[in-house]
Formats: sequence, structure tokens, C-alpha cells
Amino acid sequence: MNTKVLSLANFKGGVGKTSTTCLLAYNIATRLNKKVLVIDFDAQGNATNLLMKTAVANSDQKEEKLIISGSLMSAITNQSPLKSIIKNVIPNLDLIPNAIDFSLYTRFLEKNFKTEFEKVSYFNSLIEPLKSQYDYIFIDVPPTLSLLNDSAFMACDQIVIVLQTQERSLAGAETFLEYIVQNLKGDFQSKLDVLGILPVLSKKQVAVDTEVLKAAIANWGEEWIFNNMIHIMERIKRMDMTGITDNPHDIHDKRVHDKFLNVANELIQRLEAE
Repeated sequence: MNTKVLSLANFKGGVGKTSTTCLLAYNIATRLNKKVLVIDFDAQGNATNLLMKTAVANSDQKEEKLIISGSLMSAITNQSPLKSIIKNVIPNLDLIPNAIDFSLYTRFLEKNFKTEFEKVSYFNSLIEPLKSQYDYIFIDVPPTLSLLNDSAFMACDQIVIVLQTQERSLAGAETFLEYIVQNLKGDFQSKLDVLGILPVLSKKQVAVDTEVLKAAIANWGEEWIFNNMIHIMERIKRMDMTGITDNPHDIHDKRVHDKFLNVANELIQRLEAE
């Protein structure tokens, strides 16, 4: 199985990165029938919360689905294989959950490894045994430039930069691209590539969306920008509270999943063209 490991990321927070990651993973698993794993790499556990709520919403055994027997940090500390903490969300979609104890991860790396290369390469060695089980692995990272994220990105084949169409987000994307090239690829010879830039538009497209998109195209070229874009929708915000809903008779659910399926198809086309 030619597994692809990806992360949707930006230096700036609040761009809808976690919701986008989870909804892409959900649609690839349900509509495209691929095996998908989401790894929550953030101590705040937002992806864990969203996907566990999704598991509850899709299960008859709701109480059982809420139980998380181990977090990412507990597995690392106890030297347990990551497969021991995997939670199934729905058919084809699994989760490696995270919790607040992951705030100790950087300290763990500093304590146990001497060189920077050893520190940033460690997580890749942990997920290597999982790759034969999945078509796609998504690593959901916090919006920081840090040793923590470096170790996640070193495990990735591709990064998709999530660009909310605001001027500050554009600046964050530029900083992020420079960092990847100079630090990860330059200093550590990472295999990582940037697959493209995925715009997240405001609820009702306004002039600033158009201007930021024009600036992004001028900076990086039209081929770098995803043709299918994400629109901020109230239903996505509600899913953060309820879990991912997928009622075929609900026009709002259908609209969300239609958008994300289009993005998922383009993402896979871009991967296959690499």
C-alpha cells in the first residue's frame, strides 16, 4: 500500500484547519472508500473531540465510544505501539487521540535525544509500522513553528497550506513556506513537499477574499492554488459541537460534504500527479 502522510497546516491559528482535516478524512473514508487515519498532534485535542463526538453520533454503543483508553503521549511514554491506542470512528476512519499530557512531548524529546535530527525524526519511526494499514494518514498539528511540529512534518510526504482569505493569514502562509524550505528541507533534508494552497473563504465571498487570492496567485502561481475551495459555513461550526453529521435528507449536511468531497478528489488527483 502506497500510504500518503499529510498535514494541513498554517502558522496562523483560527483558519479552520482541524475541521477541514477531519471533514476531508471523513469524506475520503466514506465517499471514496479509502482507509484513513487521523493523528491528533495537538495537546488541546480538538480533532479528538470532534471525531469522538462523530463516533458517538454514529454508534449504538454511545457510552463505550466515549472511552479513550490511552493518549498519544501515554503510548510514547510507555513505549507502547501506537496501534494500541487507535480508536475506530466509523468504518474506514480511525483516530489516534491526544490529550493535555502531550504538552510534555517537546520536553520528552529534549531529554531523550541529543541531536536535532534525532528529535525531529523520532515520530516518523513511530508511525512507520502503521503505514501498511492505511491509504492516507492525516496529522493534525497546532498552529506553531516549533520542534513539536517539525517532528510531525518530518513524518509527512506532503503539506497542504490552509489559507484563510485574510491578509494576516497570507503573511502566515508566506512565513510557513519559507520555514519549510529553509529549516526542514534545508537543514534536515526532509522528503516533505507542499502539495498546494487550500483557500478558506468567508461565509459570503467579499472583496478581501478576491484580493488575497489574487495576491496568493501572484506570489506562488495559479497552479499552486486548489481549484476547489472551502467556504465557512454555519453547519461546520455546528459539527464542532455535535460531531460530523451526514444526513442525506439535510441540505446543509449535503452542501458541506459535497464541498469537501470535491476538495478530497482534487487532493488525491494532485497526489497522483506527483
